[in-house]
Amino acid sequence: MRCPSCNSLDTQVKDSRPTEDSSVIRRRRVCMTCNFRFTTFERVQLRELTVIKRNGRRVPFDRDKLVRSLQISLRKRPVDSERLEKMVSTIVRELESGGEAEVSSEAIGEIVMEHLRGLDDVAYVRFASVYRNFREAKDFEAVLDELTGDEDPRVATLRK
Repeated sequence: MRCPSCNSLDTQVKDSRPTEDSSVIRRRRVCMTCNFRFTTFERVQLRELTVIKRNGRRVPFDRDKLVRSLQISLRKRPVDSERLEKMVSTIVRELESGGEAEVSSEAIGEIVMEHLRGLDDVAYVRFASVYRNFREAKDFEAVLDELTGDEDPRVATLRK
């Protein structure tokens, strides 16, 4: 592992621990050249995934990009980072075990929305507004109907 401070390859693991759900190994490292201490995380990757974008372009799957988009959806919501990390790991595992090396961005979006729906309604609507490219207020109404149904008085209040 290369030291992020001096770029030396002479680093040593001082401590290794699994995370709470045992899906990631946390390693404390020290650079033998400059004595800089840093942490790395190791996780299982079942297969290399390629994302097929809406325009047909193919790009490598980026777990960090998924995390960033979910963090935006969950901004100022009462969801701790552990639950977010667990959800991301579940989504990635689901994608990797799906049997296909190439996954459409639409399929990823639907899986993410399915998981967000169970986690936080506001984050679900935020993510849906970007993923489904909302243009008008009625687009939000449709998602609210999806979440609550027409019988819910909150939806009726929002329409007035």
